Amino acid sequence: PQDLSYDGSPTELIIGDDNVFREGVTINRGAPKEDGCTRIGNGNMFMANCHVAHNCHIFNRVILVNGVLLGGHVHVHDGAIVSGNSVVHHFSTLGTLSFVSGGCRVPQDVPPYMSASGSDDPKITTVNVIGMRRAGIPEQTIQTIKRAFRLLFREHRKLDEAKQILSDQQEGLWPIELENLFRFIEAQRRGRFGRAREALRHQESRPSCEPKRRAA
Repeated sequence: PQDLSYDGSPTELIIGDDNVFREGVTINRGAPKEDGCTRIGNGNMFMANCHVAHNCHIFNRVILVNGVLLGGHVHVHDGAIVSGNSVVHHFSTLGTLSFVSGGCRVPQDVPPYMSASGSDDPKITTVNVIGMRRAGIPEQTIQTIKRAFRLLFREHRKLDEAKQILSDQQEGLWPIELENLFRFIEAQRRGRFGRAREALRHQESRPSCEPKRRAA
């Protein structure tokens, strides 16, 4: 691993099934921190000249476009897409089905189902509707996530206020995607510098912003 603190301890790189690694991709095994492992799930695509640093966790069906650079300890959840030549700060988390535009410098977490754009300190600009539809998420759920986006990122409502408004609209029945979004943002706000996992830098602890999944 490219980590100055590496002391020669045994660490791992674990790679799942059906991944595609194109020319010039580099992936570092873990440093002896957290679980000492870099993990690659299933069905991911790593386009040319991507770099995945030590202790990253890439979940499933992730696409890293040409020239993407992930710092150490980055987590990329299911179905996320990072566009070309974007760089992601260490200990950041990219949520399920999130989308990062090309040429972004990503210094903090990107919530699930959201799209981030802007070359320096990108902002949440819209909902990744195309990605959600491709993933088979019901249209009613997509509309609920869009309402949450408007409340949180356009009207800048407080999280508890947005929860109450949506709870009233949904009669207390939330789709799991909305629960994942709220849990992710809560964890992000408990973290440091906009990164939920930054607070875990010196802890042997499981990250608190990992998504729940629908039953198969």
